[in-house]
Amino acid sequence: MTSGARKLPTGFGRLWTAQTVSSLGDGVMHAALPLLALTVTRDPMALAVVTAAGTLPWLLFGILGGALVDRWDRRRTMWIADTARAALLVIPAAAAALDMLSVPLLAVVAFLLGLGGLLFDTAATAYLPDLLGRDPALLERANARLRSAQTAASGFAGPPAGSALLVLGRAVPLLADAVSFALSALLVRSLPAVPRPVPQVRESLLRQARAGASYVFRDRLLLGLALRPAVGNVAFLAVETVLALFAHDRLGVGAFGFGLLLTAEATGGLLGAGIASFLGRRLGTGTALTCTAAVEGLAILALAGAPNPYVAGLALAVCGAGMGATMVLGPSLRQAIVPAHLMGRVASTSRMLAMCAAPFGAFLGGWLATTYDVRTPIYAAGGLLLAMTAVTSTMTSNRRVEAALRGSSDGESSAEESRPARVTDAVASA
Repeated sequence: MTSGARKLPTGFGRLWTAQTVSSLGDGVMHAALPLLALTVTRDPMALAVVTAAGTLPWLLFGILGGALVDRWDRRRTMWIADTARAALLVIPAAAAALDMLSVPLLAVVAFLLGLGGLLFDTAATAYLPDLLGRDPALLERANARLRSAQTAASGFAGPPAGSALLVLGRAVPLLADAVSFALSALLVRSLPAVPRPVPQVRESLLRQARAGASYVFRDRLLLGLALRPAVGNVAFLAVETVLALFAHDRLGVGAFGFGLLLTAEATGGLLGAGIASFLGRRLGTGTALTCTAAVEGLAILALAGAPNPYVAGLALAVCGAGMGATMVLGPSLRQAIVPAHLMGRVASTSRMLAMCAAPFGAFLGGWLATTYDVRTPIYAAGGLLLAMTAVTSTMTSNRRVEAALRGSSDGESSAEESRPARVTDAVASA
């Protein structure tokens, strides 16, 4: 699983820059879009529509988007998606300048931006292993750098920049995000071409999408990797739903203190991404994934029982570190073992499961807080994360990971034949 002294190729630097610039624009919009919506309406349901519209593409077209990416040239898909998003943002920018913004317009823009993000993210996930020759250690290093840059750009720099730009005018953050997409598109277009996957037997798009989803559900390792973010999203959204109320009522912190708590979590995420490769080498990828999942669960339980903001901030930082490491190790392993012609569908299926789980977590958190106590959803989330760790520990064990990597090293042409020997336990898809 090592790569010796191999260096990341020059093309990765351009991909890293493109995704960092794009993440900065995403961070700007993450703060600016709800604030823009507030200038149009104060109706909570209308605001919820704008927020939910951005997630709908994953729920409606997640698997189909992956099938399309597996048919298309991945580099071209990325730069066209970013070019389209840059052009799209000119419309609400013009509407803002002319004082013609509306909730329906913002909802449509959020939906189309989400659709572009679906295609870009899936294509980027599928392109990276081709660029790096499917080398597991290089993939871990690359994903660690990408994850760290994304956290810094979208979590630290982007949101305050979005709020500041909005002071200059409602159109300014929209145009700034458009520029970020345009720069990203130019950088992606300059990336080196990689061989396209060998075309499979021509089938309908729906049949190919179902085949990609089935591939995930029948492989215990891939299913375990998919369950982690799906169950994790239920838990983390349950916490996020009540975190501001918990911080105010139980920890006694105001808006500034709440922002510091979120910063602590993001800081932990940067640390976790930075040490992910080290953990994978020392513990083995499977054991490292189990440990980081357990750390997340224990940290959330510590958050629920935190007596003051300092303990809460430390717990969130530890949880963020576990999440950061998991989000490097899991995708890197998936990119190393999945055949190229299925990469888009497998990635989009996993992402769709995670996105579908998020609303259930939000509902669970609200219901538990209303029925019992504001700490209850946090305790429940910690317990759920630990239960998930126990269930998936054997699914993503070192033995299973090493067997999968050995099978994939024989080459993509023999991956389909070698998989039944690597994965003996089938899981019926639900």
